[in-house]
Amino acid sequence: DPRDGRLARRLVDAGLAHPLFDSGPYRAADVTLVVPVKDNAAGLAALLANTAEMADRIVVDDGSATPLPQATLRNPAPRGPAAARNSGWRLAAGELVAFLDSDTVPEPGWLDTVLPLFADPQVAAVAPRVRTGPGSTALGSTALGSTALGRYETDRSSLDMGAEPAAVRPLSRVSYVPTAALVVRRSALAAAGGFDERLRFGEDVDLVWRLVARGQTVRYQPAAVVWHAARPGLRAWLRQRYDYGTSAAPLSARHPDKLCPVRMSRWSAAAWALAAAGHPLAGLAVAAVTAGLLPRKLRGRGLPSAASLGLAARGHLGAGRLLADAVRRTWWPIALLSPFGRRVLLASLLPCLIAAAGRPHDLDRLRWAALRIADDLAYGAGVWAGCLRHRTLRPLRPRFAEWPGRSG
Repeated sequence: DPRDGRLARRLVDAGLAHPLFDSGPYRAADVTLVVPVKDNAAGLAALLANTAEMADRIVVDDGSATPLPQATLRNPAPRGPAAARNSGWRLAAGELVAFLDSDTVPEPGWLDTVLPLFADPQVAAVAPRVRTGPGSTALGSTALGSTALGRYETDRSSLDMGAEPAAVRPLSRVSYVPTAALVVRRSALAAAGGFDERLRFGEDVDLVWRLVARGQTVRYQPAAVVWHAARPGLRAWLRQRYDYGTSAAPLSARHPDKLCPVRMSRWSAAAWALAAAGHPLAGLAVAAVTAGLLPRKLRGRGLPSAASLGLAARGHLGAGRLLADAVRRTWWPIALLSPFGRRVLLASLLPCLIAAAGRPHDLDRLRWAALRIADDLAYGAGVWAGCLRHRTLRPLRPRFAEWPGRSG
C-alpha cells in the first residue's frame, strides 16, 4: 500500500524505526573488499583469512617499510588512509565497497545483516558495530582483555557506537561511524568525490556527513560485528585519542554548526550555571519554572502534562551530564585558570566515578576511572591543538536550543 510505504519512510527517516529486509539485491560475492595497510603484515593476513566470502579484494600498501606481497598496489611513500582508500575503491568493479582496516577481523556472516539494508535505494552506506576486546582470537586480543586498558576499551571504545541501530546524522545519538569497517555504494563515493585526502584524521566523519548532506542515508547496524585491535599500550592509546581530537577544527570548518562540545537549552545551561556558582536553590527554581512552561507548549500536540514535566526534568538532568562531559572533555584548559573553574572541573569527574562504581573490584574501579578521565583529557588536548593550528574556536562553542527544557 503506498500509504504504508510513505508512513514507513517517515518513521525510518525520523529515526523512529529501523528497517528490516528479508533479503536484498546483493550477496557477499558482489562486494569488493578494500584494505588500506601500512606495516601490519600479520593483521592483513588475519583479515584476508577471515574474508574469503568477498572474491574481489584490493589491498593498498601505503608505504610499508617492507613491501607486502598481498598488495594490489603500493604507494612508495605513505599518503594516509584517505588516499589509500580512494586508490582502492576506484579500482572496484562492483557497486558495493567494504572498507576494513588491517587491524580488524569481522565475525562470520557479518554481511548478512548489512547487505539487505541496501534494498533501500536511499541508503548510501551501512556501518557494522566495531568492538574492541577479546572477541577474536585472530586479533590476538584475548591477552588484551586481561589488562585494565583492554577492559576499558571493551566498555568505551571510541569506535563502538553501541548496541542499538540508528540512522547516522550529525548531532544525533550516532553522529558518525568509523571507516575502520564500512560498506558504501561505489556510485555514492564517486558522486561525493571520495575521501578528502587533506584530512589525516576525521576523514571518515567528513565522508559520512557529506553523504548525509546530499540527502542520502547512512545506517548503523550493530547486529553485524567487526572486532578491532586496541593500541598496544597506554602511550599509543593516548596519542590516538589526542589525534582524534585534532580533527575537530578542520571538520568544523567543513561542516559549520555540525560539531560542538554540548547542545542544550539556554534554561538548562542557566540552571546548572547557578548551581555551579554556589546557588543551587536558584538553579532549581529556574529548572522548575522552565519545566512548568513545557506542558503549555506540548498540550496542543496531545501530550499529557505529567509526560511533559517528565521530559523537562530528564532534559535538565541530561543537560547536567552533558555539561560535565564538555567541561572534562573540551573546556578543561579554561577551567584550570580559576579556582571556580577548578571546582567545576572536579565536579565534572563525578559521572566518571559513578560509572566506575559498577566495576566488580576496587582496583579495577580506580583504573577504569583514571582511564576514563585520561581519555577525555587527551581528546580535549587534541581539540585545543587543532583549534590553535587552524585558528578557530568553533569546536569550543556550545549550541543552545530555543525551547525551555529541551536538551540535545
